[in-house]
Amino acid sequence: MSHAGRIAVVTGAGQGIGAAIARALAARGARVAVLDVNAGHAAAVAAEIGGVPAACDVADYAAVDAACAAIEAALGAPDILVNNAGISPKHAAGGQGGAPAPVHAMDPAEWNRVVGVNLTGAWNMIRRLSPGMVAARRGAIVNQSSIAAKAFVPFVGAHYAATKAALIGLTRHVAGELGPHGITVNAIAPGRIDTPLMRTVDPATNEAIVAATALRRLGTPEDVAAMVCFLTGPDAAFVTGQTVDVAGGWMMS
Repeated sequence: MSHAGRIAVVTGAGQGIGAAIARALAARGARVAVLDVNAGHAAAVAAEIGGVPAACDVADYAAVDAACAAIEAALGAPDILVNNAGISPKHAAGGQGGAPAPVHAMDPAEWNRVVGVNLTGAWNMIRRLSPGMVAARRGAIVNQSSIAAKAFVPFVGAHYAATKAALIGLTRHVAGELGPHGITVNAIAPGRIDTPLMRTVDPATNEAIVAATALRRLGTPEDVAAMVCFLTGPDAAFVTGQTVDVAGGWMMS
């Protein structure tokens, strides 16, 4: 029970990777707030793990503030934050074969929405919850980046790649700011993870990725959750400002 006594907030935790992270943290003894834009999904996962559901759009600071106030009232001040919430439009106008639109045809509203959720959403959560961690002189923050931050991945859009790269910069900077207060800040860069969404694409795409991956398989949500547990647990107390690939050796850099 390496996370006993810890209070965690996981965004985008109503399904997929976020839900796996919430389950893993709860299994290790943390009390977990399951935050998701879909209230029903948040409630279902929270009920499963004995956590607290919270619904909000992380791109909206006022909504984040209200959700975090409710979490604090229910659990106390969180000392773990996992910024997992993110979107990656797959069928944008101007794209081909279900891919996002190329940069020259991308809708500005779509760009702004992805930046709002993926990047501003992480900043909103850090801005709101880090003061409590500073006061306690304890905390661990994990931001969900992507292999697409480091290499060209043709089935994601420029907006997604840009936000995931920006999260690495945000991670390093905030690690420097918050380190003197006893708070670690790290990022994870998952590769191709086997989620229901990934199974909707052309099977040949996933087969090609598996063939190019050293471990010859797709990742699982549990693979990502295990790394989150490490980075937020006692064994990573001297690890900060890092980005860890969880990609099975796909696009090694």
